[in-house]
Amino acid sequence: MNLRTFQLEDYYDKHEFSTPYLLSQSDCESMTIRELLSFEPGAEEAFLETWLGYTEVKGDVRLREKAAALYKTCQSEEILIHAGAEEAVFNFMQIFLQTGDHMIYLSPAYQSLYEVAASRGCEVSPWKLCQSEEGWSCNFDDLVGLIKQNTKLLVINTPHNPTGYSFTEEELKRIAVLAREHNIFVFCDQVYKDLEWDGEEHSWFCDLYENSLSLGVMSKAYGLPGLRIGWIATHNKEVYESMVKYKYYTTICSSAPSEFLSVLALKHRDRILKRNISLIKDNIEYAENFFEKYSDLFINNKPQAGPIAFHKLKITGGITGFCEKLIEKKGVLLLPGDVYEVDGDYFRMGYGRKNFKKALIKLDEYLAENI
Repeated sequence: MNLRTFQLEDYYDKHEFSTPYLLSQSDCESMTIRELLSFEPGAEEAFLETWLGYTEVKGDVRLREKAAALYKTCQSEEILIHAGAEEAVFNFMQIFLQTGDHMIYLSPAYQSLYEVAASRGCEVSPWKLCQSEEGWSCNFDDLVGLIKQNTKLLVINTPHNPTGYSFTEEELKRIAVLAREHNIFVFCDQVYKDLEWDGEEHSWFCDLYENSLSLGVMSKAYGLPGLRIGWIATHNKEVYESMVKYKYYTTICSSAPSEFLSVLALKHRDRILKRNISLIKDNIEYAENFFEKYSDLFINNKPQAGPIAFHKLKITGGITGFCEKLIEKKGVLLLPGDVYEVDGDYFRMGYGRKNFKKALIKLDEYLAENI
C-alpha cells in the first residue's frame, strides 16, 4: 500500500495550531469536559468513577444503543464504534476493496475517501459536483455514465465537505434505487448529519438501502473532535464482522472516558445541535454583507447545510498564494481548494465557530489593505 501525502491534513499540521484566526474549520464550536458534564446532574461524579480498563471492541453497549436510536432500521448490534471517522474509512476500504475493483466517489472529496482505495490498486472515478449560478449541483446522468461492470462501490458525502451541498431526500432515494439496480455498495459519509436546516427529512442512507454503510462521528455536527469517537451503521453482516476483525489490528477498542462522554452528548444531542445550527446560521447571515461588499472578488457559494462552504476567488494569482499571504499578514487561516485537487481558485470557509466574525473582520482588513 502506497498512500500519498494527505494534503489537507498536511496543510493543517503546518498552520492550524499557530494561526490565531481559524476561518476554514470543518467542525462546530467545541466545549470543555466541565461544560458537557454540566448538562446532567450526577454526570461529573459518574465520569470520575469511569473504569480505565479495556472497553468492548464493538463499543460500549450504551453508546451503541444511543447511536442506533438515531436510525429507523438499525439495532445496536449493527453499530460499530471507531476512533473517529478516519479509522472507519480506512478499515472499511481495507476489508471491502480488492485490486481491480472500480469505485466512484463524489468529488471534491476528503482525500481518504478515495486515496485508500487507489492505494489498494482500485480504479477510482470522480462524480463531480458542478459550479452553477445557484451554487453547487450534481448531475445524475454523469453518475450513470461512470458505472462499469466492475463498479463495486459508490462513496458519497452529505452534507458535503467542502461545498456544503446536501442531497435531498428524493436524491438519496434515487441513489439507492440506482445502486440496488447495479448491485453497488454505498458508503455514505454523513458526519454532518442533522445540520440540515431546509425543513426536509434527511435519512441516514443505511435506512434507505440494505447494501450500504452510514458513517457518523462526534467531531463535526457535535463539535467534539477531541473525543475521537465515530461509528458505522450497516445491515450488511459480512461487512460488519469483517470490520470488527480488522479493528483488532488498528485500535482494538475505544477510550472509556470518550465513550462515557459520547453517551452523554448523544443524550443531549438536541441541545448541542440546536446551538450549533443557530451559530452557523448567524455566521452565514453575517457573511452575506461581506460577500456583497466584495462581489467583484468572490463567488459566494452559500452552503445548503453543514458548517462549511466552498467559495471562489475571482482574481488570478493562485488561491494557495492568497491563503499563505493571508496567514502571514493577518493570521487568518483559509483552506485552499488545491488540497482537494480541484481546478479553479476555490477555498473552504467554516461557519461553525464563535470567533467567525472576528476572523472575517481580519480578512476584510487584509483585502482593504492589499487588493
